[in-house]
Amino acid sequence: MKGYRMRIRTLLGIASLTLSATSAGGSPGKDAGEELVERFVADVETLSGRVEQRLIDANGDVIEVSSGTLDIERPGRFRWAYAEPYEQLLVADGRNVWSYDVDLAQVTVKPQDEALANTPALLLGGSADVMREFDYDGSYENGGMTWARLVPIGADSGFKRVELAFDDAQLTRMVFLDNLEQTTIVSLYDVEVNASIDPYRFRFTVPDDADLVGTPRAAGAAPEDSD
Repeated sequence: MKGYRMRIRTLLGIASLTLSATSAGGSPGKDAGEELVERFVADVETLSGRVEQRLIDANGDVIEVSSGTLDIERPGRFRWAYAEPYEQLLVADGRNVWSYDVDLAQVTVKPQDEALANTPALLLGGSADVMREFDYDGSYENGGMTWARLVPIGADSGFKRVELAFDDAQLTRMVFLDNLEQTTIVSLYDVEVNASIDPYRFRFTVPDDADLVGTPRAAGAAPEDSD
């Protein structure tokens, strides 16, 4: 159960991924990393690929390794399916975020704007203005890749820093340092960008044998006002 909570927190504190950024001339006042991030946010409409994820504790020890697949359709939809070490599913359908643990037979649902607010998950399925939620903190070269650093603006994001790595203008790594000094490294493989994705991938039906925790927002319902 502990691993499940960490993974869902990480996903809701992370998640979207990959693109092929088009090459173009540099923009005045922006370095290569900033341009790559902005193109990632602006140019990617859909993305599919395999993911491998490592969770590393404050002592540098790997405490969880998982793998699965990712599908994104912007704005507002993504599907993250884990196959190993146990089966879990996270689906954002544009209104709600559904997290399904198969072994526990439990589904948790939250309105999407609440679940993803002030989190790096906006980088996955967010709209083009998602960068308003982050401060750009420079870039560096390492391992033949360009790494761009982002710092969440919201104090309640749960993350201190996000780093995105681009290899030949394609996003291949994401690193997230959370407030518990844990680091999540997400690697992307066999990525396909801006190809058609079956809309069914972003729909979720609660299985008959699963318990539902939370209340989904109905179609057409407006978000509640917050004071």
